[in-house]
Amino acid sequence: MAKKILLLPVTSDFIFKLIFGDQRNVDILAAFLKSILDIPDGEYDRLVIVDPHIKKESADDKYGILDVKIHTVSGGVIHVEIQNRVLPDMKARTIYSQSKLVTEQMSSGMSWSNIKRAITIVITSDVFMPGGDKYHHQFRYRTGDGIEFTDLSEINTLDLSKLPADDDSTDLWYWMKFIKTDDEEVLDMLATRSPQLRKAVGVLKELSADEQTRMLYEEREMARRDLESLLEAERKKLQDAFAEIADRDAEIADRDAAIADRDAAIADRNAAIVGKDAIIEQLRAQLEKQR
Repeated sequence: MAKKILLLPVTSDFIFKLIFGDQRNVDILAAFLKSILDIPDGEYDRLVIVDPHIKKESADDKYGILDVKIHTVSGGVIHVEIQNRVLPDMKARTIYSQSKLVTEQMSSGMSWSNIKRAITIVITSDVFMPGGDKYHHQFRYRTGDGIEFTDLSEINTLDLSKLPADDDSTDLWYWMKFIKTDDEEVLDMLATRSPQLRKAVGVLKELSADEQTRMLYEEREMARRDLESLLEAERKKLQDAFAEIADRDAEIADRDAAIADRDAAIADRNAAIVGKDAIIEQLRAQLEKQR
């Protein structure tokens, strides 16, 4: 009986890029993108993956997000990234990276007509878009009543956590399930859905059986955990520093309150003295009259 292989997670950006960011697997990438986007089929005829290579000899010197960037036939650009955690400023960062997809198309002397469609796809394990059960959201420049300003800029969010247990008869559900699941039986079921899914499952199994790929994945995971531990330690230091500042502020506030109380007491005494002085002056005035 063959030894069962522990499958590597497609939710890892490293494994995701090895599957979807390899020019040899461009048919897998095209099928996945078609399940999400509404661009013409002809755009997928010659997808070019930008920087499709991952250094195989060692893990990255620094832990960073690995993404997939693609150029379409007409020159449009698609950016795909996968994130396990949704960070507080992730929407702002997504807008920033989306804006760069547009601005980097322009150089000095170029016409505005050179700007091609720029699409961002963000896949998350955590909930990115709260509210409702939809796991796919498409955002474009539209008015509230649906009038579209342009389709040149588009952001798609895919929430793995919202994927329903049962298929919804869309190709996207099957691709999302492929990314999310670690169950080999489920993967074998998905492989019957299409030639591209069958190939994707095969590539995942090959990567999972490759010792060097597993080593690089584990090194990246260790680097990620180390970075998260470092960030957590820094956050703890900041929290402690803020708590210490808050304690000092409280002490200062208490001292200020005590000083204010003393000032109030002194003011009361001064008022009493002024009152007594006034009485003395009145008595002196009466004595003067009696003389």
